[in-house]
Amino acid sequence: MTRTPGNLLDFTCSALDGVRAHVPLVQCITNSVVVNVTANALLALGASAAMVDIRGEAGPFAGVASGLLVNLGTPTLEQREAMLEAVTAANAAGTPWVLDPVAVGSLPVRTPLGHTLRDLRPTVVRGNASEIIAVTGSGAGGRGVDASDGVDAAVSSARSLAERTGGVVAISGPVDVVTDGRDLVRIANGDALLTKITGGGCALGAVMAAFAAVDDDRFATTVAAITVYTVAAELAAARAAGPGSFQAAFLDALATVDGDALRSRAALT
Repeated sequence: MTRTPGNLLDFTCSALDGVRAHVPLVQCITNSVVVNVTANALLALGASAAMVDIRGEAGPFAGVASGLLVNLGTPTLEQREAMLEAVTAANAAGTPWVLDPVAVGSLPVRTPLGHTLRDLRPTVVRGNASEIIAVTGSGAGGRGVDASDGVDAAVSSARSLAERTGGVVAISGPVDVVTDGRDLVRIANGDALLTKITGGGCALGAVMAAFAAVDDDRFATTVAAITVYTVAAELAAARAAGPGSFQAAFLDALATVDGDALRSRAALT
């Protein structure tokens, strides 16, 4: 597929139908703050979630799951060991996996773990600009989970990271960027209310894993995941009074977003 915005939008509509038809099972090793939000986002979209994150189970499950999310938000010792177990099994089984290096660079435990996981060649790395810069080893990270760098400042790091891992890198921000080191797409959808609820970014990593499970073009599936997610956020914001009502409306929008909404709203360049 030639990766023009039009072709990627066509692919996005097809991939959304594919997720809903195949109901990919996404294993989530994620942080304790967002477990419920992440599971609900996957269910609303049409996928399935399994929070299998303990030693002895994480590896065997990753071998049969459709996709895997590894999120470093609250990396307990048990989770850290489960992450490495799951990633090793996922790589052996060919299971696509997404690394979300939450707060890497600014904290001393998760930073070396993030670098170790990076070197295990994730299918997709998703983070804010400061996290993407830091996971390459070229920055000190942001202010906890908040970025202190703009998206454009991370583009060079994202390209080099994609070349290093052989995968795809997605930078989240007011305009999202996706690159595989060669091609680059910007997605100018979404709403600021996504930053006002817990798990707005973390759940996106799980959605990326769900989309990665339905097609081998992981650049296109990553673009599709972000586009569906951020268009759904716009639909939800249009009928929300604030963060509380937005969260409920967002789940509804993930369940109902369709090709017509994507074609009328998607802003890919």
